Amino acid sequence: MKSNQTLVTEFILQGFSEHPTLRLPLFGCFLVLYTVALTGNALILTVVGCSAGLHSPMYFFLFNLATIDILCTSTILPKVLVGLITQENTISYEGCMTQLFFLAWAASSELLLLSVMAFDRYVAICRPLHYTTIMSPQLCAALAVSVWGLCAINGSVHTGLMARLIFCGPRLITHFFCEIPPLLLLSCSPTRINSIMTLVADGFYGFINFMLTLASYGYIVASILRIRSKEGKRRAFSTCSSHLIVVSVYYTAVFCAYISPASTYSPERSKVAGVLYTVLSPTLNPLIYTLRNAEVHRALGKLLPFS
Repeated sequence: MKSNQTLVTEFILQGFSEHPTLRLPLFGCFLVLYTVALTGNALILTVVGCSAGLHSPMYFFLFNLATIDILCTSTILPKVLVGLITQENTISYEGCMTQLFFLAWAASSELLLLSVMAFDRYVAICRPLHYTTIMSPQLCAALAVSVWGLCAINGSVHTGLMARLIFCGPRLITHFFCEIPPLLLLSCSPTRINSIMTLVADGFYGFINFMLTLASYGYIVASILRIRSKEGKRRAFSTCSSHLIVVSVYYTAVFCAYISPASTYSPERSKVAGVLYTVLSPTLNPLIYTLRNAEVHRALGKLLPFS
């Protein structure tokens, strides 16, 4: 029944075709960013997995973050690179739905995991004597499984709701990947339920998680200010500064992309935000965490003596 209704069998990704002179520079830029993102995050997976000194809650969650970043970039960038080099920007209906699922899964997982990581830093700084008791291996595993499971359900819901729509008219997606707002604009059937569920997801993964993260850092800052020595304040802040930078970059991009109705969708703004959270953020995350972390430096030195 559905196959008879879905008249569009493939979509055209607009990508960056409105800037033809930038095609090759963009290809080179995205290729470098993808290579750095894959290498950096794979290195984090290797270092955390092989270094006994990094088998702590903070690095366990960093391991999960690196996995999410690899999933996110590998969902988007290979298709972008092919489109830039061959100018072949079509994507099948099934391929589009698959990309939508993995993107929704990865993006929501990162938002939820950043809140979990903020809670971990809150316990480490505000409840240091109880840290190992509270952040037990069982709780850390439960939190990680909850993040992956809950966000897989989120991706399934959005993909299922999108798959029930009828696409029978224009097939140009004004983006460089399959994203919910531009797809809703192409639907020939009502999208009210999709829009409501998108707002619900925005509220939970965006607003509520953002407020929880802010609350965690509110307590962290208050706790740091109560430390009398400058060295103590510096050491306490250094344990969470990397995470704070990552949170700021990622939430800025997500808010620009999603916290607005589909009717006010702006292709240019959404593409810029899309580059930030699907390309730039996964590339910067391993650099931010490794460049500012002495423990990772030591672990890298043991694992890769030439480094």
